[in-house]
Amino acid sequence: MAQTSVKVVTENRKARHDYFIEETCEAGIALTGTEMKSLRAGKANLKDSYAQVVDGEMFLLNMHISPYEQGNRYNVDPLRNRKLLLHKDEINRLYGKVKQQGLALVPLKVYFKRGRIKIELALARGKKLYDKRDAMAERDAKRDVERTLRGKDNYD
Repeated sequence: MAQTSVKVVTENRKARHDYFIEETCEAGIALTGTEMKSLRAGKANLKDSYAQVVDGEMFLLNMHISPYEQGNRYNVDPLRNRKLLLHKDEINRLYGKVKQQGLALVPLKVYFKRGRIKIELALARGKKLYDKRDAMAERDAKRDVERTLRGKDNYD
């Protein structure tokens, strides 16, 4: 199978810090022409964005896509709700998990795949403050170990 090129537009790094990622899925997103041009220029932000099911359809809320500079009157509201393109069973499955298990639908990254814009959605459980501290301590310890190993290699 041929390699598919993936160009990441933006990532939500804070989501991995604030949530335990249980499961991820890929969804398409319905956009206008000027929004696509802004995304190709890398002008998007996923901070504080989330997905929600409304009347059996999934929408992405609070994703900021900057207006396209040459778009003039065709530009739309940068924070408008955008419809996510998923199969009905997938929406129902995700909605059920969100309702029963108290999970959140958080976007992790936006990227181009075969010329189409995709979004990676995660079913996520919120971290408590002590979980975040544990993760930071673990990351620091790992960094220290790698630093000492690298240091030994340089002096041998």
